[in-house]
Amino acid sequence: MSEQVHNRLAMVRAERKVSRQSLAEAVGVHYQTIGYIERGQYNPSLDLALKVAKFFGLPVEALFSLEPFKPLTDQVYGHGRDQ
Repeated sequence: MSEQVHNRLAMVRAERKVSRQSLAEAVGVHYQTIGYIERGQYNPSLDLALKVAKFFGLPVEALFSLEPFKPLTDQVYGHGRDQ
């Protein structure tokens, strides 16, 4: 069984005001696939992860990770325990 891929897709989509439908059309998948990825029910292929990253103009590791993302408040304000 493959490892779960964590993502920030929903957050970035909301920030950029991009619907699931428009993102799906831009990267060539069904809009439900975007929802499955956002909820962690489906790991994107490398090809799809790269297309999504390119769409947003971000490095793929800004959107997807094998490790859970730290909360943004920890990253921005340094409130994390390992700081």
